[in-house]
Amino acid sequence: MSEIGDTVDPLALENQVCFALAVASRTVIGLYRPVLEPMGLTHPQYLVMLALWQHAPLSVKDLSRLLQLEPATLSPLLKRLESAGLVERRRASDDERSLAVVLTDEGRALRRQAEKVPATIVERLGMELTELQDLHQALTRVIAAATGAHLAGHR
Repeated sequence: MSEIGDTVDPLALENQVCFALAVASRTVIGLYRPVLEPMGLTHPQYLVMLALWQHAPLSVKDLSRLLQLEPATLSPLLKRLESAGLVERRRASDDERSLAVVLTDEGRALRRQAEKVPATIVERLGMELTELQDLHQALTRVIAAATGAHLAGHR
């Protein structure tokens, strides 16, 4: 912690939660790149596939909500995954206005390869699984607190 005299500098870069989160995010996602590349996926595409492997079929609206992504951000990801033959977007049978995202056979088959990703990332981080689980819980609380503050209008 940077200090000015006897007090902590509230504006010191290394004291900022946002800085630590940004650097951690970039560096951890950087570890995923070489692991996902052989699968033909970027990290955002991997997140879409994770959601679909767990919940498919999903409406675009539900997928957007689940991933906490705006539909305008999600749409190009889905187009690229569709071009790669991993997903299809179809009109939902129960609501013609809604698009459902379904996995293709190739998309379902890719799951087997993806099952190795979490363990590979844990190994590359060199951290204890319990420490990563604790971090995940803390980050989930941070997300909830920030979402609550945002919804309450504290910008």
